Amino acid sequence: MRVVIAEDNALLREGLVLLLTSSGHEVVAVAGSGPEVLPALLEHRPDVAVLDVRMPPGFRDEGLRAALAARKEIPGLPVLVLSQYVEESYAAELLGGGASGVGYLLKDRVGRVDEFLDALERVASGGTALDPEVVSELLVGRRDSPLDSLTPREREVLQLMAEGHGNSAIAEALVVTERSVSKHIGNVFLKLGLPPSDSGHRRVLAVLAYLNNS
Repeated sequence: MRVVIAEDNALLREGLVLLLTSSGHEVVAVAGSGPEVLPALLEHRPDVAVLDVRMPPGFRDEGLRAALAARKEIPGLPVLVLSQYVEESYAAELLGGGASGVGYLLKDRVGRVDEFLDALERVASGGTALDPEVVSELLVGRRDSPLDSLTPREREVLQLMAEGHGNSAIAEALVVTERSVSKHIGNVFLKLGLPPSDSGHRRVLAVLAYLNNS
């Protein structure tokens, strides 16, 4: 894959370059500040962009703004956003409007190489990758919610589904059959009052839309 990296921390930036190139990907451009990001994306039109949320000069949400602007210019541009902390609003904004090919991970996740590369490939192929800690924050602290009616197993399935995992990956993680996963997912959608959805990012986004509005 052709990748653009936007990260102001030189050590992490070079680490990402080394990780991706050693995994067989091509890093076509790197950016170290917010104003550099959009021009790099528009010039190279990569298969996927890996962007830090907070970048110079303001260290607010320059990376996220650049990602959203780039997706307006290049519809469907896959974007994996990295953040130091859990910011639900960033995830919600990135995933808004039925977007596909988007991801939001905490920077600590980069150190788990296999997880990071799996998330990157899911995003590049049009899927969704949401950090487990973000999903956990969305799932906790909701009282008098239909979520209360879910069994512990159904909540596990919901969390993995919201992170962007497919049925086979969920089955492997929970050590159950794919048939069981499909049954649990059906029960989750039924209890949450959501219409059954096909596999892929539409299902993830339906779940996230419910969590964001519950």
